[in-house]
Amino acid sequence: MKHIDVDWVIATDRQCEQVIQSGTVRTHPDKDYTVHVPVNNLDPDQYYYYRFSSLGAQSIIGRTKTMPQELVPELNMAVVSCANYEAGLFNAYGLIAEMDDLAAVVHLGDYIYEYATGVYGNKSLNRKNVPPHEIVRLNDYRTRYAQYRLDPDLMRLHQMVPFITIWDDHEIANNSYTTGAKNHQAEEGDYALRKKAAEEAYYEWLPITQNMEHLYRYSDLGPLGTLYMLDERLAARTAPASGVDDPVYLDARQVMLGQEQLDWLEDKVKEKPEGWHLIGNQVLFSLTHAPGRKPNMDSWAGYPAERLKVLNWLEEPDVQNVILLTGDSHSSWAFEVPRSISDYRSSHRSLAVEFATPSITSANADESIPLDTVLHIEQTMLHDSLNAAMKYINLHDHGYILLRIRPTEVAAEYRYVDRIDVPSIHQRTAAVWRVLKGSSFLTK
Repeated sequence: MKHIDVDWVIATDRQCEQVIQSGTVRTHPDKDYTVHVPVNNLDPDQYYYYRFSSLGAQSIIGRTKTMPQELVPELNMAVVSCANYEAGLFNAYGLIAEMDDLAAVVHLGDYIYEYATGVYGNKSLNRKNVPPHEIVRLNDYRTRYAQYRLDPDLMRLHQMVPFITIWDDHEIANNSYTTGAKNHQAEEGDYALRKKAAEEAYYEWLPITQNMEHLYRYSDLGPLGTLYMLDERLAARTAPASGVDDPVYLDARQVMLGQEQLDWLEDKVKEKPEGWHLIGNQVLFSLTHAPGRKPNMDSWAGYPAERLKVLNWLEEPDVQNVILLTGDSHSSWAFEVPRSISDYRSSHRSLAVEFATPSITSANADESIPLDTVLHIEQTMLHDSLNAAMKYINLHDHGYILLRIRPTEVAAEYRYVDRIDVPSIHQRTAAVWRVLKGSSFLTK
């Protein structure tokens, strides 16, 4: 086993000349030669620059920013999810990297995809997964992360903006839960071993402390509020029901978070009730209705008993200013979150709001059906009385949400790239939805 010493510096200037801390860390094959350096005693709300050197070579200079401790007029985050390498170019990542006023990228999962080459994506693009087979073993996952991290747009984004990440299912296998996954077959071996390999590679390749007891955690945003990142896959999720007719569908033992994680979230909100409560949530919490389509058992719709527990918590008088930030669906949504649609239509009560981000590249509806049909579906759903709490829907564009967090409001800007099949620097802001402090309703 070959150990390698890596020197690091962190500085206050872009050239990394005004060094304030430095050190040496050792890495080796058991870590896939990755390096994690926790750095403490930094000033709040400041940019810092860092560089690594080893074996006679120096890395590019990276930039990060610490969170504020005092009230600031605005804190901006890019909210992203679902970046399938074979589906298209990561143009949205490249555009986010050029923004100079971001506190963080909030990545809600599906950072990688586990599929073999040619299974899920655009076969006309010269972007082929490495390794070419479905990833199952530790070295497979490590190699796939290395491939993604060599993408120039993702590399640039990691260089310029700190990431706050959570896994969804494709970091392990499609529709994963604690004891299995839809995309794990018996011939692929022991699921527990596959899950362990996926977790290990994730902790190696993403900026997360490796000795954490669990992945769900929070980030303090100062007086503006708190960001909570939930683990809705591997912490406690039980196997989903097959449908609403499945006897386990309404069983209270069907959970996505589990009582321990839900208690943690409730306790953290009680510790700091003031400010915004931003909840990183992998799958749609709000219920959607589309004619001819069954409820998605992989989303919160498939776990009604625990969903009701969350609604009961949101209804408590001391729980205010909650915003769910959601990935997974490859689509854009903005919802008010009522206790039920019947309650919403009769009393027009909302307990929270939900902003769901589009995919970076993963397939939208118009990649399988004509765009005109998709636009018709969007309008039909938007005007469906069963979707009364849905205020915005876009099933066809790729991009991200720019979240502007202010003392009196949070604004979600839905930003879309013009294409993902060729390099492009063109984007547009198609919609902006706001929630005012003290309110659980959306305004434009």
